[in-house]
Amino acid sequence: MSADGINLLRTKVFDKSKWMQLPRDVVIGHDVIEQLPAVCEDLALGDSVLIITGDTTRDIAGKRVEALLAGSYDVATFAAGGDPLESIRKAEAAAAEAGFVIGVGGGRVIDTAKIASYNTDRHFISVPTAASHDGIASSRASVPTPEGNVSLAAEPPVAVVADTAVIASAPHRLLASGCADIMANYTAILDWELSNRLRGEPLSEYALTLSRMTAEILFKNADLIKPHSEESAWIVTKALVSSGVAMSIAGSSRPGSGGEHKFSHALDRLSPGKGLHGEKCGIGAIITMYLHGGDWQGIRSSLKKVGAPTTPAEIGVDDETAVEALLAARTIRPERFTILDMGLTRESARDLVKMLYRE
Repeated sequence: MSADGINLLRTKVFDKSKWMQLPRDVVIGHDVIEQLPAVCEDLALGDSVLIITGDTTRDIAGKRVEALLAGSYDVATFAAGGDPLESIRKAEAAAAEAGFVIGVGGGRVIDTAKIASYNTDRHFISVPTAASHDGIASSRASVPTPEGNVSLAAEPPVAVVADTAVIASAPHRLLASGCADIMANYTAILDWELSNRLRGEPLSEYALTLSRMTAEILFKNADLIKPHSEESAWIVTKALVSSGVAMSIAGSSRPGSGGEHKFSHALDRLSPGKGLHGEKCGIGAIITMYLHGGDWQGIRSSLKKVGAPTTPAEIGVDDETAVEALLAARTIRPERFTILDMGLTRESARDLVKMLYRE
């Protein structure tokens, strides 16, 4: 009797799958906000649009976007502000009545638009007025709560329209913060690799490589980052979009968020309102790079070149609070293993903060 016809085991097939959402259109350059109608037409998202702005950013670019789209779309507007959670709820109600959403503004406005579009299943176009962090193109959103900022899954933009003339006119501190957020990718991927080795966390080589290349762009061009320069705005915005794409490829914020981000979120809790997100991540990156045995001085030097702070004192945080933030970092997203989760002592934390001031 032959066993040829007996098949006891299911034929193995390759069944690994992953859903990646990436921007279809990315337009970066001088006066490209004028191309927004063409982008909307290309994407064919619907006949009605909700434009989410802030009180300040509406004057900077929001009204211009309204005027550009008014002839072709039923345009509604929403001003994000006040209590963040209440603002998001109201934005969701407004988004539910529109075909798609456009966020015109800085980080808080873009995050509100992301969450509102995600929760109402609407496409979202990102029109940043500043390049202060990589949220302009990522699938994550940061929401302030009484316990500190919370990172949530959100709708990645189907398009990014970044006008360098608008971005270059914003306060340079915002651009420098964006640079710091990208430079922190260096330590984020070191933490990711560490977690892969010690905890077996899955690793995406594509996302990791893209994140590293993005950080290298800013390290190599740190001397070119100048106040109110469109070339600087162009370099930083391209890097921020690239970082957001790396997160979409990975399916998480891992390529751009490690121990330095946990330190930043701990500072949010301990010293709310002190320092911009990217600024705190940059300071955290100096510390975590030191712990990884890497070129922490190179990170500090590059941050100084772009005009970003490198010590807690520069963002109005006292050193002992920074020590507490380092020790509390392990309580932030404990499922995300980083170099700061390896038993840092209070004495070592104090030495790390002192190191930041070392010449």
